[in-house]
Amino acid sequence: MRSPSAETKGLRIATPRPLIAPPTKNHRLGRPGAARNNATAPAAAGERRRLLGELLGGLGEDVDIRPPVFFDYGHQTTVGDRTFINAGVTILDVGRVTIGAEVQIGPGVQLLTPTHPLDPARRRAGWEAQKPIVIEDGVWLGGGVIVCPGVTIGENSVIGAGAVVTRDVPAGVVAVGNPCRVLRPLPPDDPPAAG
Repeated sequence: MRSPSAETKGLRIATPRPLIAPPTKNHRLGRPGAARNNATAPAAAGERRRLLGELLGGLGEDVDIRPPVFFDYGHQTTVGDRTFINAGVTILDVGRVTIGAEVQIGPGVQLLTPTHPLDPARRRAGWEAQKPIVIEDGVWLGGGVIVCPGVTIGENSVIGAGAVVTRDVPAGVVAVGNPCRVLRPLPPDDPPAAG
């Protein structure tokens, strides 16, 4: 059996699941709060904003989060101004999830902060850890992207649909694939899409 220090190197928390975070008001709101948000009528944007404001750790101005959306805790997630999050997004925010301003997140994206030991005995015992995720300003995550624990995606980068992001992505690039790899830098004069 490996030593605990080798097993948990680089993890911010390594305790059995029941001890990962003390219950808080926001923890109790996580899944039920998201469920209330998801049950709102399409025209009830003000009510959704109120519910998300109670649930999340921070909610910027002019944010559009389309239901359904799923959180573990809610209070561990902050969302910057003018960000759009499409339907079916899952945010497992055992650790902090920081989403910058003017971010676009496609449908079915998963932001996953929990991680588990490789040692099967510790997994069976319920050990869980977390690594934070940071999505910097101006990022676009295509539909179905999976962002793994501990990843930072740099400002203005574009992650292609279906990518599995296991490592940090620098600013100003297009990255695609499983595992996600940088394809090329963003063009300096990319014109806006015709609409």
